[in-house]
Amino acid sequence: MSVHCVRKAVIPAAGFGTRFLPFTKAVSKEMIPLIDRPVIQYVVEEAVASGIEEVLFIISDGKEEILEHFRPHADLENRLMETGKSGALAEVRRLDRMMKMEHVYQKTLDGLGDAIRYAEDFASGEPFAVLLGDTVMDSDTDRPVVGQVIDVYEKFDGPAVALEQVPRDRVSKYGIAAGNEVAEGVLRLSGMVEKPSPDKAPSDLAFAARYVFDSDIFDALREIGRGKNNEVQLTDAMAMVMANRPFYGCRISGRRYDIGDKLTFLKSTVEFGLRREEFSGEFKKYLAEIMGK
Repeated sequence: MSVHCVRKAVIPAAGFGTRFLPFTKAVSKEMIPLIDRPVIQYVVEEAVASGIEEVLFIISDGKEEILEHFRPHADLENRLMETGKSGALAEVRRLDRMMKMEHVYQKTLDGLGDAIRYAEDFASGEPFAVLLGDTVMDSDTDRPVVGQVIDVYEKFDGPAVALEQVPRDRVSKYGIAAGNEVAEGVLRLSGMVEKPSPDKAPSDLAFAARYVFDSDIFDALREIGRGKNNEVQLTDAMAMVMANRPFYGCRISGRRYDIGDKLTFLKSTVEFGLRREEFSGEFKKYLAEIMGK
């Protein structure tokens, strides 16, 4: 069994974020703040903590603020230095030193599969991870969620996707997979479908916004036609790859926060706020007060 080192990651971030309009008319959904960091920063930090060395952002026109967030800002750094805000200065400098970052524009928003096609030159034949840019993952272990998927890829020498159990009545919102367990928490997949109706879903295991692929995913993306919603569906390309080689699912040890959903965003803000030592006590007291009214 060959062993690979997954050192590249692709972060699709070209979508309009219509569920958060009107806010996302001028601000990218990936820049929605979760306490004091935008969602995209949590995603990049997860990649870094998993051993990723290079990242490709797939963006559309008007979303350059994502790139600016990770670039050096000399005037800001000088101001922080002059005012003695060393902690903030260190945090700002950390952003532009995380890893090597590149970007490419998705010319027409034509589905997640179409977005991934723009990463072929960046991948250059190497395996690569995909992390959806509007989804924060919270791991229950020392290994970040995308790192868990990378581990499955490297152990079983095959493409892998993060899986999360979802309520049966919500399967129509996700790509859904089925398979047989080959190790604890690892399934060899036998079927997958994009956003099925509950009565036609092969299981209640949803794709959880993290993937690891080999270069054959690009061959599949070239061959498939349009799928659900008349878009190029990544799930259809994954199914084509699965027909030719083993494809694995990793039951994640952790939790997904889809920040593009308003209710999830509100819940996430509360949960992440309660974890912050500097104000968690006062925040908890405030929540108790308003809940008692």
